[in-house]
This record gives sequence, structure tokens and C-alpha cells, in this order.
Amino acid sequence: MAIKTQTFIDPFEGTPQRFAATVLGMWVFLVVVAMLFLGAIMGYLVVRVNPNLEAPFIPEGATGLPVSLVFSTIALMASSYSMHQATLHVRQGRSQEAHWSMTITMLLACVFLALQVVAWVTLWRQNVLFGDSLYAWSFYVLTGLHALHVLAGFVPLIRVWRKTARGGYSKQHPEGIVYCEMYWHLLGAIWLALYFTLWLGMRT
Repeated sequence: MAIKTQTFIDPFEGTPQRFAATVLGMWVFLVVVAMLFLGAIMGYLVVRVNPNLEAPFIPEGATGLPVSLVFSTIALMASSYSMHQATLHVRQGRSQEAHWSMTITMLLACVFLALQVVAWVTLWRQNVLFGDSLYAWSFYVLTGLHALHVLAGFVPLIRVWRKTARGGYSKQHPEGIVYCEMYWHLLGAIWLALYFTLWLGMRT
């Protein structure tokens, strides 16, 4: 007796189709991350406008957002630009330039994290401690949550950086660096939203 077998058809058999599918999956992941931060920001705003707080939202001694946050914002925006340049170089077939742009991106990411630590130390020296007020708790949680996502981004950053060093990407196969750029741009956009929210929260 003959047995009929069914041929399996891979809907993503072609490289362009597979790339498009993974980009879509990356967008879904980014939306999930964005929703996490959106919920955190909404929670901050609800607490900030609550007129029934037992104590002032901004504790005595807090002089405003640390100035280092301005420079950390500049560093992160610059890293987003250099990340874009790295992807552009890959698409143009310039592997060496892509590697240098990735190196700059990683250095700027380190600068961003270092300046975040400076901001936390500044608040600590102002006696704005984590558990002492809603303002302090919100500040440390929001900035810390973002810093954790930046740290997590170092894993793909290092992998992409190493691959660009050996010319592992090309015009036809830019997949990894494209995913990394998408994630990094999201972190930049989220940080701008966080910074504006924290700045707005300091207005009396």
C-alpha cells in the first residue's frame, strides 16, 4: 500500500521573507518593552498629581534633577546616531567604518551609564534616599529600570561589534545590526520620555 506524504512548505524559505518576519517579531518585542515603560510613567504621573499625599512629593533638600542627566541624555542620543551610522555603513558595504561606529556607540553607552551613577550619587548626597519619599523611589526605579535595559543591550552590542570587526555583515545580510539599531533607538526614545516626565514632575 502506498503511503502519501505531505510536502512541508516553509513560508519563510527565502532570506528576504525570513528577515521581514524577524523584523516584525522585533517590533512586537519593542512594543512590549515600550508598554512596560509606559505603565511605569503613567504610575509616576498618577502619584505625582495626587493631591492627598501625606507628605510633599518633592522632599526637602532636593534641588532638582541632577545636571549629569543632561549630559547622559546627550551621550545616549549621540550613541543612537552612531548606531544608525553603523547600520548605514553596513548597507553601503563599508565594514571598517561600521566597526568604528559600533565602537563609538559602546563607548557612549558606557558614558551614559557612568553619568547615571553620578546622578544617583548626587541625589544620595542630597539625602534623597530610596525609601524616604515617593519622589526618590520613583526616580531610582524609573532610571534604574532603563539602565537595566541599557545593560541588557550590551549583550547584542558586543556581538554585533565583534561581527563588524570581521566583516560579518553585508548589504545582503545586515540582519543582526538592524535588530540592534531598532532596540537602541527605542531605548533613546524611552529615555527622552522618562527625562521629560521626571523634569515635569519637579515642577511645583
